[in-house]
Amino acid sequence: MKIGLLLAESRGGIGQHVASLVPRYLEAGHEVVVCAPPGTAEHFDFGDATVVVQAAALRGCDVIHAHGYRAGTTALRDRSRLRPLVVTWHNAVLTTGPRGVVMRLGQRLVARGADLTLGASSDLVELARSLGARKAQLAPVAAPALPEVRTPAVAVRDELGLGDKPLVLSVGRLAPQKDYPTLLSVAAAVSAQDPDVVFAVVGDGPLRDNLQARIDAESLPVRLLGHRSDVADLLGAADVFLLTSHWEARALVLQEALQAGVPVVATGVGGIPELVGDSAVLAAPGDAPGLAAGVREILSDPDKAAAMRTAGLKLASGWPDEDEVAKNLLDIYAGLVATTA
Repeated sequence: MKIGLLLAESRGGIGQHVASLVPRYLEAGHEVVVCAPPGTAEHFDFGDATVVVQAAALRGCDVIHAHGYRAGTTALRDRSRLRPLVVTWHNAVLTTGPRGVVMRLGQRLVARGADLTLGASSDLVELARSLGARKAQLAPVAAPALPEVRTPAVAVRDELGLGDKPLVLSVGRLAPQKDYPTLLSVAAAVSAQDPDVVFAVVGDGPLRDNLQARIDAESLPVRLLGHRSDVADLLGAADVFLLTSHWEARALVLQEALQAGVPVVATGVGGIPELVGDSAVLAAPGDAPGLAAGVREILSDPDKAAAMRTAGLKLASGWPDEDEVAKNLLDIYAGLVATTA
């Protein structure tokens, strides 16, 4: 097959996912054309695929797979010549106001225009169906295999100046969806009872200055580490992984935390409950006291922490890996091409 992969601007999980598919498709003997904005094409390695910037260059592909609503909208502009069309929904629309209305209208158009809608989590699949999708099904996105730990936990903790202090780690862009104000409230609640606990956040984004201002004003035990290339090492040194997002599908960082055997406290939103099952402590979004209680429980109960590590590792071992995800998508494409030929 000649497979067309279409992306909008991306610097995170969507681009990373597509970059993981390309070499697997090529190895299976298929031709791959990736359409992405210049910045996205420069940020990710699409290997030996043909990379283009205009969707019209995808004409003639046997199947088009658009990733995200914006990419799906782009494909629909040339609907007669870009089909069969598969669109994966990776994220929910959380924007409010007039812009949110426009984005939700776009969701509806993409749902009804695609030959097949794939959702990264079950709630996205149900939403697509409610908006009139012709066919919708679950297609989980696998987290990349964690790189080997390069720096022992003791050395990582020494670098951070932690000593024996407990470390609560979070990873993600400093943006509204991640709800870092709630994380700061969790840190304040935990430190009120245990001032030795340190919270560290890996990632950059538009909220950094605002978050740092509150950290300084309230003397919170939170360190904004910025971009790091040693997340696996940091996970190996962490006592708890904390996720406070308003919404996630199958958060790649959460998958990485469980693969590393780190006990997880997270908000029970989107696809997180189906992802973690009983292996994590969940609380409602914005529930700082509930999340803080979960962190304190794990830090104060070594037996519970050990049981959660074991449960998380067992759960993660059963998730589809990148090879299985790519094979499943190729099977989906072949079936779709056969039925629309």
